[in-house]
Amino acid sequence: MLLGYPAGVTYRILHVADLHLDAPFAWASAETARRRRRNRRETLTRIVQLAESNKVDALLCGGDLFEHDRVSPDTIAFLRTTFARTDTPVFLAPGNHDWYSPRSPYATVEWSPNVHLFREDSLQPVALTDGLTLWGAAHRAPANTDPFFAGFRPDRGGVHLALAHASERSVLGWQEQGKQPHAPFDASELEASGIAHAFLGHYHLPRDADRYTYPGNPDPLEFGEEGDRGAVLAEIRADGTVARSRHSVAVSEVFDLMVSVDGAAHSDDVRAALESALRPLTGCVRVSLVGEVAPAVQLDARELGALGAHLDGLVVRLHRVSSGYDLEAISSEATVRGQFVRDAASEVEDPEARRRVLLTGLRALAGRSDLEVS
Repeated sequence: MLLGYPAGVTYRILHVADLHLDAPFAWASAETARRRRRNRRETLTRIVQLAESNKVDALLCGGDLFEHDRVSPDTIAFLRTTFARTDTPVFLAPGNHDWYSPRSPYATVEWSPNVHLFREDSLQPVALTDGLTLWGAAHRAPANTDPFFAGFRPDRGGVHLALAHASERSVLGWQEQGKQPHAPFDASELEASGIAHAFLGHYHLPRDADRYTYPGNPDPLEFGEEGDRGAVLAEIRADGTVARSRHSVAVSEVFDLMVSVDGAAHSDDVRAALESALRPLTGCVRVSLVGEVAPAVQLDARELGALGAHLDGLVVRLHRVSSGYDLEAISSEATVRGQFVRDAASEVEDPEARRRVLLTGLRALAGRSDLEVS
């Protein structure tokens, strides 16, 4: 039992990260991008409402609340007003996108008294209640932030929590390839440090580990994002163990589909398959077309994109679409392409390499560049 933190009593936290207000959505039309940015504001409103309805003791944000180089004064005013309207204590740990500096909005805005901003690039303490301390840190530059947890030891007793924008190294290998390791750490460093649990940001795919939590970005940013992302409601027990539940707060609907066009004889077959897949959907959709189509089929991804008029946004990729050729019939032709097929068949030994050479050459001879050779 902790002094002033008796057994049977829990401290309730709502944890979010990586909202990325004012993200550019460069792939989208201007109107779609504006709508997606509005959705992110509404997501924050939902987060605060969730905190209030669950009567949490604190709302934590693990960084990248906004994008430093793009955030507008209007968005900062929205943030300040949203936090000022709640009595819930709010703790902010700036990340590599919303990094803290004397000229950042974090420093130039007068935040309401319930907002606590971590400003140092080393872990600093805040007493949440008797026997329970939150240690937080900030990125003070967009890159090259040193680790927060290596060698850290608390200078007091009780249960210790952490709030930071940081990269657990093992995650890079299995779910976030290509992500930069800002403020990297190993999970073993948390145990050695005496931190019972770290509430983190940076990785957009959610992960619940024994000693840390990544909530994932609460409203989808990119196509292809998977996992049960949202806001994490955590109950901290007197022995330092944590019970977690995830709550969806997303406003945007984002779908990533593969649509087979295998066997399509002409472009209308492709359009019909795409229209059928899109009909029940709303929001933003990315479609990857796959399959082997007849050589005569002409496809234009931009033209197919017009089929998404009822959606907020549509991206069509000719992902793995290739043409099917009757190679035996072509090889009997007294033509340039007949000779090409005969030469390739005799000179390229590897079957897969031969297939790619044949498809590439036949499409080039036909003056086609609209389909991928996969």
